[in-house]
Amino acid sequence: MITTEDLKQIVILGHLPEKMIDRLLPHIGLHRFEEGTIIFREGDPGDTFYMLKRGKVVLEQRLSDNVKVYVTSIKPGYSFGWSAVLSELGSYTLDAACTEESEIFSIKRHAVRKLLDEDHSLGYLLMQRIVMVVKKRLDHRTEQFLRLISTHPDIKTLSEGSSGLDTIYNPSEE
Repeated sequence: MITTEDLKQIVILGHLPEKMIDRLLPHIGLHRFEEGTIIFREGDPGDTFYMLKRGKVVLEQRLSDNVKVYVTSIKPGYSFGWSAVLSELGSYTLDAACTEESEIFSIKRHAVRKLLDEDHSLGYLLMQRIVMVVKKRLDHRTEQFLRLISTHPDIKTLSEGSSGLDTIYNPSEE
């Protein structure tokens, strides 16, 4: 049985008033997945939002049938499958796979969208938390990308050459 206390351990839900969590509770399922289980693949209909209770999930981008690029790992308390909440009938953009036995909460798109439409305060608070988490992930990915290109030999040559390119990345300009 899922409790309000279980859901308060999830980052995007932890700051919601108990009354709002209680509204979500009947719509949330708990699933157990074995290590190696693919939860969804890129292109699958994004119809379920997931929140990791226990275990570890990795998000990967498939470049070909034989090549996958690790994008990030999801730790307990964090969520994934944003397509189910943020887009209208969208599909997942990455693969999600369990790298260890995991317990995962889920809520279907239609249920969460209905709740957000019915209770705008819940919708506002939940979307505010989702945007904060997405922004943090985007900032992290941007930092990784900028570090990568600033150390790339070809980019370094460009910046040191006569191209007039003086700054690759200057955080003080933000």
